Amino acid sequence: MSTVPWTGPEWDDPALTRLARQLRDAHRAVAPLPPETRQRLIRHLLAITDLAKRDAELAARRLDAFLADFHEVPDVR
Repeated sequence: MSTVPWTGPEWDDPALTRLARQLRDAHRAVAPLPPETRQRLIRHLLAITDLAKRDAELAARRLDAFLADFHEVPDVR
């Protein structure tokens, strides 16, 4: 019996795809920060990720707010 490799979901939801990409990019932006700051911001991102399981629209709004606040902090990209 041969197994077919998984190629991703059989559906396409542009809003969820955008949210997933933004979450991935936010985690990458937070990764190089000092440990204490990084840990606090990652907790926020994990809460948003968990919320996305139940309410993707609300999670997207919270992520947008997180990113807006994050980009306003000096010396942080």
